[in-house]
Amino acid sequence: MSKTILANAIREATGCTIAQAKDAVDGVTTAVQKNLKKDGKFALVGFGTFHVSKRGKRQGRNPQTGAALTIKASKSVRFKASPGLKKSI
Repeated sequence: MSKTILANAIREATGCTIAQAKDAVDGVTTAVQKNLKKDGKFALVGFGTFHVSKRGKRQGRNPQTGAALTIKASKSVRFKASPGLKKSI
């Protein structure tokens, strides 16, 4: 689902303008990003939890040449659905 489709769904559900709905979507995504950066976790009760996962550096292999290489450490965002969300699916 794109931000535009989500904004249209919010507009239809609430009766607000499309500009207000887009601002709401942008506000939520910004809040999630800021909270993940600050606390490493963002929980939305009844929906699920986003959390930052750290991966250490590791050895990999170039699939074309077979040469060994080091993959640097990185962070990624993971999501764990709440029991209510799992049950609704």
